[in-house]
Amino acid sequence: MSAILSADDLNDFISPGVACIKPVETLPKQQPQENAYEVTTEDKIAAAEAPPASISLTDCLACSGCVTSAEAVLVSLQSHQEVLNTLEAYPELRLPWTAPGESLPGPSDGKVFVASVSPQTRASIAATYGVSEAAATNMIQQLLSGPAGLRSGGANNSGFAWIIDTNVMRQAALVAAADEVMDSLAPTAKHTTDFSGSRAEKPKKPILASACPGWICYAEKTHPHALPHMSRLKSPQALTGTLIKSVLARKYGINPENVWHMAIMPCFDKKLEASREELTDIHWSPDGTNTERKGIRDVDCVITARELLMLAESRGISFPQLPQKPLPRQHRTPFPDPKLDRFLFPTTSTRNGTRDAGTSGGYLWHVMQTYRAQNPGSQITIQRGRNADVVEYTLVDSENAAIVRSARYYGFRNIQNLVRRLKPARASRMPGAANRLAGARKPGAAPGSAGGQNMNDYAYVEVMACPGGCTNGGGQIKVGDVGALRSSGVENGGDQEVAPQQKEWLQKVDEAYFSSSSASSSPSPSDTEDEGVEDVDAASATTTAKSSANGDVEMEDAEDASLVDGISHSQIKDIFSHWSELTGVATDKLVYTSYRKVESDIGKTTDVERVAGLASTIGGGW
Repeated sequence: MSAILSADDLNDFISPGVACIKPVETLPKQQPQENAYEVTTEDKIAAAEAPPASISLTDCLACSGCVTSAEAVLVSLQSHQEVLNTLEAYPELRLPWTAPGESLPGPSDGKVFVASVSPQTRASIAATYGVSEAAATNMIQQLLSGPAGLRSGGANNSGFAWIIDTNVMRQAALVAAADEVMDSLAPTAKHTTDFSGSRAEKPKKPILASACPGWICYAEKTHPHALPHMSRLKSPQALTGTLIKSVLARKYGINPENVWHMAIMPCFDKKLEASREELTDIHWSPDGTNTERKGIRDVDCVITARELLMLAESRGISFPQLPQKPLPRQHRTPFPDPKLDRFLFPTTSTRNGTRDAGTSGGYLWHVMQTYRAQNPGSQITIQRGRNADVVEYTLVDSENAAIVRSARYYGFRNIQNLVRRLKPARASRMPGAANRLAGARKPGAAPGSAGGQNMNDYAYVEVMACPGGCTNGGGQIKVGDVGALRSSGVENGGDQEVAPQQKEWLQKVDEAYFSSSSASSSPSPSDTEDEGVEDVDAASATTTAKSSANGDVEMEDAEDASLVDGISHSQIKDIFSHWSELTGVATDKLVYTSYRKVESDIGKTTDVERVAGLASTIGGGW
């Protein structure tokens, strides 16, 4: 387990326990067989000491013994040390399309190293070292792929071939989320009655965002009644892993086992998400029905901003002294498919969104903006609830009539209120109860301020476990660490002033996060020469090509009618179609996932009988 993860880092509303509370069966101690006919009494039988338990993360997730968003304390294999071990163990794979004559790699020939970086991580790095978000992006690229970074050491001088901004797949997720909400609210939609994740069925209203793994684990273990409302959409982290591994496997014959995908995320719960069985190649590969083999993860390892700095420190690299400029073109490996290459690596930086969209991806905001685009003359009103982490968004027409409502619920304290109000009311068996309930307030229908709205009135609810959103994730750099990190490798770093309060520090991280909307991190002209002509800012126009009379290709700008908040829905859907065609896999198998209700075996008859049987086999006094 990473040394940086301790109980002091946890701020859950539900305090995590130090030890797992799922009991281990206490079996009688087996006595030496000195006298097989010796008679003993029950009070002389001592309980056997339980051997050290060795459990996998999958087993942990299937246990309902504890409920907290900080279950990542059990993730010992996803750390900066695992990254170093993998780089040491495997040489960087030479890709067939970059090395003519190379044959397809075998399982032990090496790995293609891929990294995806979240904007919240970049904001945390930027605030820590007092640089722009664009400079932080370049420093991370220099560490993972540059000659002065990881490639400068190690047994194999291995580095990462591709570093992907998760904002790219976030935009794809936003479009898919808006479509999912509209399809689910259609009069002809078939809604799910359970949580099996059937892709033919739509989630029930209100649809709950599913990008936060801490919230998902909490719902699966303690509030299964919320699962039919859960969005089936994969997170940007999972979408990135599925895209990379499915295309390389299905189109170019590279086994998913030869592709090692590391995600750099703001919270430890993303490690849990990467470990889910639903997010493996079994669920999108043609032999997905083959249950004999173990699935290969779409995301192999997740580290956080603090672990990224520990990765550099372990290799003796001073992170603040890394170059703040983009890598030269010769260090960039093109993705084999040109269309996906332009999509994954645009020449203009992708925006993190506005303050109204928040710091957690902007799912709710994009859903509302999509509805607004379909209702000319409408506007979005915002009303704060009982605290800053409960906010209601309402789209109203020109006559101030509500068209659609949505809400934001951040933090476990507010999430508990949310799931309570989603719970179906129990029918009372008392005589006359039906008459009394008829005049009573419906569950969750308290009128007044935001957060008291009937939950069924909401079309969409953006749910995140961390108060304040994803920039406040547990893996982000804390205010107490800033001074030491700034002074590391910097001559006068100790003179820099550090904010005394975590709240003030979070405001600085948010400033860095939102600064990407106004600052561009585009490479210099020398770095972008020969780039595709289709790489333009989607917020202004799309580029189309037409043939002139002499056969030359001329470019013209055309207005994109599907443009919503700077994101072209038509272009994203075209990417989805292209992805499906490349892999031969249906889009819904690539983009959507499923959930499961976690049941406890404690106290069940079958469990008691099994333990009693074990005890009887060793002569226990049961």
